[in-house]
Amino acid sequence: MEEIQSQSDNYRSSSSSASSPASRVPSSNFFYLRKPGSLRQPISFEDSPEWEDTDVDVRVEEGGDSINIATTPVSPSLSKLNSGSLPSPPLPEGATVVRKIAGASIVWKDLTVTIKGKRKYSERVVKSSNGYALPGTITVIMGPAKSGKSTLLRALAGRLPQSAKMYGEVFVNGAKSSMPYGSYGFVKREINLIGSLTVREFLYYSALLQLPGFFCQKKSVVEDAIHAMSLGDYANRLIGGHCYMKGLPNGERRRVSIARELVTRPHVLFIDEPLYHLDSVSALLMMVTLKKLASTGCTLIFTIYQSSTEVFGLFDRICLLSNGNTLFFGETLSCLQHFSNAGFPCPIMQSPSDHFLRAINTDFDRIIAMCKNWQDDNGDFSSVNMDTAVAIRTLEATYRSSADAAAVENMILRLTEKEGPLLKSKGKAGSATRIAVLTWRSLLIMSREWKYYWLRLILSIIFTLSVGTAFSGLGHSLSSVVTRVAAIFVFVSFTALLSIAGVPAIMKEVKIYASEESNQHLGALVFLVGQLLSSIPFLFLISISSSLVFYFLIGLRDEFSLLMYFVLNFFMCLLVNEGLMLVVVSLWQDVYWSTLTLVSVQVIMMLSAGYFRIRNALPKPVWTYPISYIAFHTYSIQGLLENEYLGTSFAVGQVRTISGYQALRSAYDISMDNNSKWENLLVLFLMAVGYRILVFVLLYFRVGKKEFLYKIFKCNRDTNNAR
Repeated sequence: MEEIQSQSDNYRSSSSSASSPASRVPSSNFFYLRKPGSLRQPISFEDSPEWEDTDVDVRVEEGGDSINIATTPVSPSLSKLNSGSLPSPPLPEGATVVRKIAGASIVWKDLTVTIKGKRKYSERVVKSSNGYALPGTITVIMGPAKSGKSTLLRALAGRLPQSAKMYGEVFVNGAKSSMPYGSYGFVKREINLIGSLTVREFLYYSALLQLPGFFCQKKSVVEDAIHAMSLGDYANRLIGGHCYMKGLPNGERRRVSIARELVTRPHVLFIDEPLYHLDSVSALLMMVTLKKLASTGCTLIFTIYQSSTEVFGLFDRICLLSNGNTLFFGETLSCLQHFSNAGFPCPIMQSPSDHFLRAINTDFDRIIAMCKNWQDDNGDFSSVNMDTAVAIRTLEATYRSSADAAAVENMILRLTEKEGPLLKSKGKAGSATRIAVLTWRSLLIMSREWKYYWLRLILSIIFTLSVGTAFSGLGHSLSSVVTRVAAIFVFVSFTALLSIAGVPAIMKEVKIYASEESNQHLGALVFLVGQLLSSIPFLFLISISSSLVFYFLIGLRDEFSLLMYFVLNFFMCLLVNEGLMLVVVSLWQDVYWSTLTLVSVQVIMMLSAGYFRIRNALPKPVWTYPISYIAFHTYSIQGLLENEYLGTSFAVGQVRTISGYQALRSAYDISMDNNSKWENLLVLFLMAVGYRILVFVLLYFRVGKKEFLYKIFKCNRDTNNAR
């Protein structure tokens, strides 16, 4: 305690000199506290250096030395922002008015979260946290990196991973119950939007996936969400961000991701770092928008790393974390008073959030250690001359014995002594409806993303023209058989290899699915069926255009039934290849590793397809069993050759003829059965179905948070993601 007291006194002296009005000119609009004294009076200042007083009501609690200060701010703009009474701009004609939302109270008591890391023991990420969030208010969870902010947010929303365990109690409207679907929204830090859709289209399709009822009834919900997040000027603009399309700014993209959760009109909204990667202007606009949303009655809880002074003034309550410990919970201005009581008053020219993080972030110790002998013009490098660990212990001990902690416990008792109305589920759209919506949305995306779809079609046609012209004029003699086998092998194998260009598009689909599945907008089966139905027209367009060009340039048999089989066989080959790409992308969820894996698998399948060495002559272990039976190239090429050569004959000399099967024996291994080509087509169909069943399993285990299968390929990063 003597060490803490001495370092605290040292800090008071340095902080008072750093915060002296004579040495620094105030330049923002907020309330700061002078250094600790007999009467800690708040200071209000405007952009001018003129100081003005505020009315102060000082009340000393009995049995303690904490002082609660109620201030009446001079600045009308800030007070209106804090009270949620900032006048809204006049609405244009025909604009919708945001409806009031019945919020819900959230209370957490003695909440502890442990996460099993790479070692056998579990790490306590959140430790005995207490707090509450009320309707119509903004509750902020603040702290440095890896302090447990996002873990606490996920615990309150019921979004913890399987490796995490939660102890303690969470109350919703005074009852120990989980929040049903549609009663709350959760916005992740990562933004996964569909760039080829406009803002209004994106929100409309999201509403169709989430809400039951008729399509026309959901337009008003979308317009309400657009107005609530102030997206009216961007409603008809493409979200963009890829395919060389100019995208929306980061602030607007973040607001679109929040608006997606507002279409269900949730009672509680959880947001993981809404100000992530936003500049000061965009961050302030975001906070004013969220403040307006909270004024409708919605309960807002979100995490934040740090903020500007103006943004900090819009918070209602703050939960300050460091290494999982709660250093403060209460009103925003009371947090400033708490730091002052503990011996860490906020300097006048410093943002409150910067000051808080400076005092509790252990990373600053390394900076001070590197610069301990360096001094600037104003003196020491750091105005906080106390070890961070000591500061954290001081703040935690001060909070536990403060009136703020007692007030939180009293409020928790009041909020949990009587159960309020239970939140009800708002229903879901039917599976058939979601499949239809997802299929139509995917078709619309394919029609607009030329880089991933139309360019792939153009490349396939160009490649087919190249192969066709290189192998044209073969004729129908016996000497053309081997060359025609080579042409078919090159056509099938390298067209499948070119399909890897669609990996980024499939990756985007999987990420959008993961985002929507985490919020229960759709399931793995709905995604797979919708993706299959939407990909069939595109793959059929590639197959029929490429097949027609190749078929006639090579000079294959001029029969309509044989041509239709060729098109159908190649279409099934593309469908199997698309399923293989889905499997690999779902497994890795990374463009680089997915592309590398697909190229390797395709090359191995090409080697075992029976062209470079006849299938029967391949080494039995590995190459024949199982690779040659797994390679879809084998069945596609074998079916196409049987379609072309079975039932034909070639003249040898003047009197002798041989069948097409005999002519192919030395070049490729095929069956003499006339029905063999249909058996190969059936095998391709079964492989297409099998790959999608495997995708369903991977999506279920990978995205459904059952991670034991995924750990085989990637390390568990839950501990590293705990912030």
